[in-house]
Parts: sequence; C-alpha cells; structure tokens
Amino acid sequence: MGIWRLNTKSQTFSIEEVPTSWQMLGGRGLSAKILLDEVDPECYPLGLKNKLIFAPGLLTGHHLTSLDRISIGAKSPLTGGVKEANAGGRTGFHLMNLGITALIIEDIPEEKNWVIVHLSKDGVRFESAQQVIGQGVYQAAERLIEEYGDQVAIALIGPGGEMMMRSAGIQNLDKDLVPSRIAARGGLGAVMGSKYIKAIVIDAKDGKRPPVRNKEAFKQARKKYTEMVLGHPQTTTYAEYGTSAMVSMCNTVGGMPTRNFSSGTFEKAENISGDRLREMLLERGGVSNPTHACMDGCVIKCSNVVGDRDGKEVLVSPLDYETIDLMGANLGIDDLDTIAKLNYEVNDLGIDSIEIGSALGVAAEAGLMDFGDGDRALELIQEIKRGTPLGRILGNGSAIVGQVFGIERVPVVKGQAMPAYDPRAIKGTGVTYATSPQGADHTCGLTIRSKVKQTDPNGQAEVSRAAQINMAGYDSLGACIMAGFGVARDYSVINELINSIYGFDVEGNYLQELGKITLRFEREFNRRAGFSSQDDRLPEWMSFEPLPPHNTVFDVSSEDLDSVFDFITEDKNSPSHGGASDG
Repeated sequence: MGIWRLNTKSQTFSIEEVPTSWQMLGGRGLSAKILLDEVDPECYPLGLKNKLIFAPGLLTGHHLTSLDRISIGAKSPLTGGVKEANAGGRTGFHLMNLGITALIIEDIPEEKNWVIVHLSKDGVRFESAQQVIGQGVYQAAERLIEEYGDQVAIALIGPGGEMMMRSAGIQNLDKDLVPSRIAARGGLGAVMGSKYIKAIVIDAKDGKRPPVRNKEAFKQARKKYTEMVLGHPQTTTYAEYGTSAMVSMCNTVGGMPTRNFSSGTFEKAENISGDRLREMLLERGGVSNPTHACMDGCVIKCSNVVGDRDGKEVLVSPLDYETIDLMGANLGIDDLDTIAKLNYEVNDLGIDSIEIGSALGVAAEAGLMDFGDGDRALELIQEIKRGTPLGRILGNGSAIVGQVFGIERVPVVKGQAMPAYDPRAIKGTGVTYATSPQGADHTCGLTIRSKVKQTDPNGQAEVSRAAQINMAGYDSLGACIMAGFGVARDYSVINELINSIYGFDVEGNYLQELGKITLRFEREFNRRAGFSSQDDRLPEWMSFEPLPPHNTVFDVSSEDLDSVFDFITEDKNSPSHGGASDG
C-alpha cells in the first residue's frame, strides 16, 4: 500500500511509502491529517496550493458490507475550512485494490486543457477529456464506460464542477455503473474542476485485495460484524424504506424544514413519505426498486431506484430523505415525480441537492419562484446549467443567494446549507451544525434518535459531542452510518477487524479514538485558517424566530457550544498517530 501523488502541472506522478504518522489513519482522518501536514490553511481553495485527496477508509477494500466508502477532502471553497465528503459506490474499493492508501492531487495546469486521469497497475496516464467536456454526468459516464470498459471505477464532475461552482460535488459510479454516488458537500467538485480534471478512471482489474495479516482472525471478525449488522432491526427498516423513512419521523417531531425553514411540519408530508415512495415503486415495478445496494456485497440495501410511471425508464437513483425534503417540503412541493426530476437534473450537473434545495428555498423567499411551483424550480436549475448570472448565483449556494437578494432567513453555517433537520426542533443536531469543523452537516453527528427531549437545550452539547466523535470514526473506517446501528451493539468488533487486517494491537474504543483524533486535526486546520468560536454558531435569526408547530427557537447556550470540543487536549504528540504537523 502506498501514497500516489499526482502533479497536474507537470502531469507526473510518484508512489511513496505511507509516512509513519499516517499509517493508522484512513478516510476522513487521513484526509484531515494530509491537509494539516501539506496544505496552507489560508490558501485560495481554487488555487494551486490546495490539494484534492481521495482516501479510502481503514476497512475499505475487503468486501465488508457497508465498509467500502471513499472520503474526498480539500480546503472547501464553500466554507473556507477543512472539508471531507464521502460516498459509496466503487471508488474506494478500486483504489484499495490498486494499493492506494491515498491519492493526492496537486497544483494546477498552466495550459487549461481538461484531462482524464487513468489509474492502473501500470501507473498513471493523463488523457484528453475534450470528448466529454460540457456533458452532464450521466452522458459523460456512459461515454467513459464505452471507452474504458465496465470493470472500472470512475469519479467525475459535471458542468457545475467545470464552472467551479461552490455547490459542485464529485460523482462516483455505483455497482451498476450509474454515476449516482456523490461526494456532495463543500464544493469539492469545484476543486477538481480547478485542476482541470473531468474524470478519474480507476482500473483495478489486475489489482488485488489489500493484505490481511491474520486471515483466520479476520474471518471470525467478519462473521461477527455481518451478523451484528443483519441482526439489528434498523437494517430491515432501511432495506425497505431507505432514508425516506425519516420523512414521517422528522415531520412528527416538528423538525422537517418546510418553505425555507419557516415551519417544521409539511401539511402534505404523507404524499412524499417513505410509505408513499415504497408503495409507488412497488406499483410501478420494472426498473423501480425500493431496495437497492450502491456497493457490491452490501446487505443493508438502503438505496432505491425510482422508475417512471411505466417502470421502463429510471428517473433517478437514489431519492433520499434529505433531497425529498430540501427539494420537496422546503420548496412546498408534494409530488415525488417532480422531486425526482429535480434530483436528476442536479445530479447531472454534478451539484449538491442539499445546497441547491436550500438555495432555491431562499430564492423563493426572494420572490424568484413561488413555493410549490415545481416547473419554476426546474427553470431555475436550467439557469444553473446555462451558467447565466442568475444560475451562477444559485449554483454557488444558499449563502450567496441570501447575500445577493438581501434575505435574512438563510439556513447556513460556515457558508454551508443546513440539511433536512431543523435545529430549533432537533437541538442536538443544531449543536452539530454549529460546531462541526465541516459546516452544517447532518452526517457529522445526527442526534434525532438520541434519548433526549429534542426541544430541551440542556444536555444537547453532550449528545452532539458523542455523535460527532462516532461519526468521525465511522468516516475514517470507510463505514456507512447504516452499519453503525449494528456495530454499536459491540464496538470491539472494530478492533478485531483492524487488528486482523493490519496487525495492530488496538484496544478500548478505537472507533472513538479515531473520531477524536480526526476532529482534533480538523479543528486545528480551521484554527490556522482563521476560524474562532464565533464561527461555531447558528444564524442569529434562529435564536428569535420561533419554529411552528412547537414554536421553539435555538437556545443552546454559547457556553455549551464552546464546550463541545473540550476533550481536545494540547498534546500534539499522540503515540498512536504522530500528532499534528507544525509545518
């Protein structure tokens, strides 16, 4: 296993040994450490000093169910701080099977010629991308598969990334060759675009599984892990409904953002619920599928495939809760087909449906569309596609839309749009939004299932802290959070997997150790980038604008917010991880 380093200016690459201080890290934790060691935190995110990092998780590459995710990192052009976005699909598994612990992409080319980067056992080739420039993600992926074969993994950007929009993500092929798995948040597609890379093709057909030090111990740990995941009742729920099950839960607790976060309940939520989606997909049949896996070997299958009314053509895959809300209830739209169409269009542009759903909500507040008008929402997305001045405003995210049109109710933290959980009703998640180094992001520590009164401000800092630590650990392992329900029954299975694969001797709660060290790296990067406690706050309007139906505001104290990361010590010489570089 090694570090593959690509220079886009000289179009050269090298393979390096993994430094000692990086060897017990993976995924999000490794990405954060590389950024802290090698990237100037004050650099221009779309300039030559920023680096784009692909880091498979520590447990990726072994066909362990729900453990083949890829973390992609850089300094974010959206937040100005540390960024990691992760995705399922093929990318992480294929990188590990080429022996790549991390892929680091550096510099920017002098000649602004778009390239495809091809990785294989023979090394790296830089090839012209002219045949796919300007194309949407779906068409471009189809052409690349025709050229490179159906055994590859591909990570690519759409027109949004080519235009370096701050909402741009990086799309990854799923197991069925659909470029639907987006590392969506923070504008990482714009960073890839700034380096004039349209696509990265990973050909691992002659590669091999990463080594396992103790095969018998690994076999036993894998069996235990799989049984834990399959044995949890939440696994069945997600297999049948996916994340769309959250529609009813969030609407019931009054935390489902509606009409630009002006209410926590949607009167037509039943029309876009998980029950309705599943019923619709089963009725349509054909290509429709309410139970779908994005990665080979996944037993949870929380994804879905939304077919048209005849069941012949795929409208989009997947349609997740966050998109159902941000492009549904948040825009006053109660038709799943319309939401699926909106989802498809932003996917094809390679941009974040959360960021754009939020931006359209702010745009409706500004009078650019009426709530409930799906046709107008589609017209505004076409503005993004054409790169018009209005389209570029929308494509650069919710915060920019609010600034340009003078709107106060803009649901962002650190410049990044809030996902589909209103923090005035789900206050632990509000603490996560406020304090996460990543900006507003539910995947950094969602607390809706925590055993607390969601609207009580007391104790929410502790709830968020625990969730953030665990999620940073899962992201470093390459784990889908859906597997976390089973793992939480006995965290020692993580140690058994790590020790059997790497020959380490970790003990205790290693998941949390990984999470803590990852958060320390991220917080330190942001501190050097100029962030302070004043950045760890929600928008002021959320502290005085009550959220119906419970009419609550966000009232977790500043002292509690500032206490979330008290566990981070001044010791920068952790024996396990080598500490943070001072350079």
